[in-house]
Amino acid sequence: MDYYENNAKAFVASTRLIDMQPLYQRFLPLLPKQAHILDAGCGSGRDTKYFMAQDYKVTALDASTKIAALAERETGQTVTVQRLQDIQYQNQFDGIWACASLLHVPAKELANVFHRLAQAIKPQGMIYCSFKYGQGEHEKQGRWFTDMDETGLKMLARESGILAVKELWVTADRRPERKQERWLNGVLVGKK
Repeated sequence: MDYYENNAKAFVASTRLIDMQPLYQRFLPLLPKQAHILDAGCGSGRDTKYFMAQDYKVTALDASTKIAALAERETGQTVTVQRLQDIQYQNQFDGIWACASLLHVPAKELANVFHRLAQAIKPQGMIYCSFKYGQGEHEKQGRWFTDMDETGLKMLARESGILAVKELWVTADRRPERKQERWLNGVLVGKK
C-alpha cells in the first residue's frame, strides 16, 4: 500500500483516461439492466464513473486511503477504504469488477479472496478479473504482483467450490506505451 499512498496522484493521472471499452463489452452484457456492481479495487474511479453513466448501481472500494479520496472526487460518490481480503458482503452484487486489483493479493491469500467474492455475488452473479499474464509472484517498484495464467485461474475457481470459469482471454495492455505487456482476463460465474 505504501506505493499507492505515496504515488496516488501520479497513479490516478496515468490510469483515469485509459479506454476500457473492449473489456466493458465482454462483461456488462452478462449483467441485468441496472445491475449492482462492486468495483473491487476501483483505483482512479474510471470504471465506477463509466458504470454509473450507464445506469448501473455501483459500490466502489479501494485499499488506499489517498486513492479512494481521489476516486471520490472523480465519481462524486463514497469509496469505501477496504482491502479485498476483508470484504464481507453476502449475496449483494449482480457483478464484481476486479480490474487489475486481485494481482496485488499474495498468491497464498487468493483462494480466500475468491471465496469472499463468490459470497458477495448473487446466485449466477458474474466476476470480471484481470492479472498480468504469467506465473509466480514478484515485487516491482515497491508493488507486489501475483501473475496468473489460465491453469492458475481455473484452479482458483475450482478451489472456491462455488465459481466456474465462463470465459478466459488474453489481451495486450490498454495503455499504448505498454502494448507489449499481456493480461489474462476472466469472467467467472457463481454456481450457488
